[in-house]
Amino acid sequence: MMQLPIRLDFIPYPLWRRRGMPPFFTLWNAVSAADADAHPPLSSAGMAAYMARWRILPTGMDAGAARRDLDAMPITPDPPIGTMPPGTPPAATPRLPLRLPAQWEPMEAVIIAFPVLYPPLWETHLQMIEAITPAARVDVLIPHPTWAKAILLHLQARGRAVLDQVRLLTLPTDDIWVRDYGPFIGFDAEGRRAAVSAIYDPLPTYPQACDNTLADRYAARTGLPLAALDLHTEGGNFWSDGAGTLLLSDDLDHRHPNMTPEAVRDRLQAALGFERLITIPPLRHEETGHVDLAIKLADACTILIAAETPFNRDRLREARARLEQATNAAGERYRLITLPMPAPYLNWGVYPVWRSYTNALTVNGRVLVPTFGIAEDAAALDIYRRALPDFQIIGIDCRAAANGGGAVHCLTKEVPAEARRHDTGRRKGAFQYFGYF
Repeated sequence: MMQLPIRLDFIPYPLWRRRGMPPFFTLWNAVSAADADAHPPLSSAGMAAYMARWRILPTGMDAGAARRDLDAMPITPDPPIGTMPPGTPPAATPRLPLRLPAQWEPMEAVIIAFPVLYPPLWETHLQMIEAITPAARVDVLIPHPTWAKAILLHLQARGRAVLDQVRLLTLPTDDIWVRDYGPFIGFDAEGRRAAVSAIYDPLPTYPQACDNTLADRYAARTGLPLAALDLHTEGGNFWSDGAGTLLLSDDLDHRHPNMTPEAVRDRLQAALGFERLITIPPLRHEETGHVDLAIKLADACTILIAAETPFNRDRLREARARLEQATNAAGERYRLITLPMPAPYLNWGVYPVWRSYTNALTVNGRVLVPTFGIAEDAAALDIYRRALPDFQIIGIDCRAAANGGGAVHCLTKEVPAEARRHDTGRRKGAFQYFGYF
């Protein structure tokens, strides 16, 4: 078997919080950003010093200038967690199953969890905010209101985001992978927008209580009706065409060893209605098992798929074979378009890192595609432009994020716009603006 190259890159995972770690890891808080969510800098001077220490001051700005700008910045804290904006009607229990819309349907907002613990990822998240806000609102989750000023300081200095489209919400999380623990938001049997919350507990050695309850807290904060899904699963393992087809990896069955595959599908279908379920094998030696590391549903009949690599040739060949034989719920066969699959590497000799161009987000006529500072980036972006000529293709630097097992898709969660009852999501890649924002 071929040996993976070894790199010594940043690790965007809270290793210091893993249960059973040696006691000396508790000292990590004193020399890192490890405790920044629980104990943030509370003063402008402290925040400026924090950003200076971790080299995340806005370009051309020193700590003194940052402190002055932070002092002058008026920020009104958002309402307490769990309260509803004035005029929001009481939430009702949704009538399941939900129709989970496709990403090419109109979106009101995209949720991200800002990486206050991970200074190397600030650039990635700022780029995502700047790419999304011309087309949709961004709900930025922060663990404490004091982070709002730091984020806005960057956005104002860079001058590329539509600031009126940025909403900062104090909703603490354990980590940044909001795709996986955020709410599944769709439309219930009466056409109302509603949410479903699944069980999030994939890493038993990490604390994940905040992540597991984020869907419930976000729904309460925004007034969304909410229902529970009694399955252990993550949003990164779902692609929906909004018209009856779901694409997943076989990992869903692996997470429920005490249930039959039929029972798992029945429970899933009761919450997220579908007529056709298509599964592919998960990548080998990739810990999430998610479908978004191997394929991206570009429109109702087009799938972007990672090229076969020496380390996953059999899995990706099997995925392609299944998709070539499959049809969507409308009986249409898929057009498969191959994307480059960069060679994996071992970070610190322990963590296999898979960089995937399928881990992209479509939002209101734009596609945010991860880039990794390698030669394959240009080819991947060009393939997206040719596959989706009516969309604006925007590269997002995900070099640091990839070491945590994901990229753009894993770091975002879309909130669909209130839809017309007859809108079924069958438009093949065509974005129509209905004035919902």
